[in-house]
Amino acid sequence: MTERIERPPVRELERLARLVRWHVLNTVTQSKAGHIGGPLSMADLLVALYFSELSIDPEHPDDPERDRFVLSKGHSAIGLYSVLALRGYFPIDELASFDHGDSRLQGHPDMRLTPGVDVSSGSLGQGLSAAVGIALGAQKRGRDFHTWVVLGDGELQEGMVWEAVNSARRFGLSNLTAIIDLNGLQQYGWAAQQGRDRFDRSEPWGHADLPMILRGYGWTVIEINGHSFAEIFDAFDQVKRAAESGAGPSVIVARTEKGHGISFTRGTYKWHNGVADETQLALARAELLTEGDQS
Repeated sequence: MTERIERPPVRELERLARLVRWHVLNTVTQSKAGHIGGPLSMADLLVALYFSELSIDPEHPDDPERDRFVLSKGHSAIGLYSVLALRGYFPIDELASFDHGDSRLQGHPDMRLTPGVDVSSGSLGQGLSAAVGIALGAQKRGRDFHTWVVLGDGELQEGMVWEAVNSARRFGLSNLTAIIDLNGLQQYGWAAQQGRDRFDRSEPWGHADLPMILRGYGWTVIEINGHSFAEIFDAFDQVKRAAESGAGPSVIVARTEKGHGISFTRGTYKWHNGVADETQLALARAELLTEGDQS
């Protein structure tokens, strides 16, 4: 039976987010393939969703009444897998099989293989369209579940995203919420402009008023620090109020830091992907894990 769990203390959520970040880096290091920066920037957002907000049941991942989640930035799959494992969808030890040929945990999410994955993704820019379709289907059939989708800021450059933005408002999808992981870095891009960009590459949306654009399309826009659980929870509460009032789709614009949580990965495009060496892995372990944490 799907249900939301009681919201854990912030300290526990912060601990879980550190564990997620450790599993991301350690798994990619052991598998020698995968992405780092994007999974780390969205870790707090996913922990908050899966451990406080989504109405789900890991023992019945296909329950028709469950909330739906779409990871549009599918290359960040190891971040989602780490959260799913900690939430109980499959054993944590299974993370060691990440990106292997016979694994359920492929480099991009596959709904045919992985418990808890609602949409196969990886071709950037498509996730919001899938989420719109799910939410529209629920609306037409009178179903009560909510659909959530996490997008990267780089993929917002795809035209398909904006067709979906327009359609969601046109159909009045109050049962749909997008979260934009606005970490300001993509794998490739122009050099940063001094005084205008946060990091070492130009931000995909650093020179545009993205919240204003989304409001212009008729979405309810909530701006937050995507690493503050207090602000994330406040945003979730605002989403509920907007949904109950029939205000149409909502979007949480979460300002984050790529590679957040590990000293040598934060704020640099060079850790969009990569494999840590043993010295770096030991440093990350010391920064992220405390006594009693699973390693």
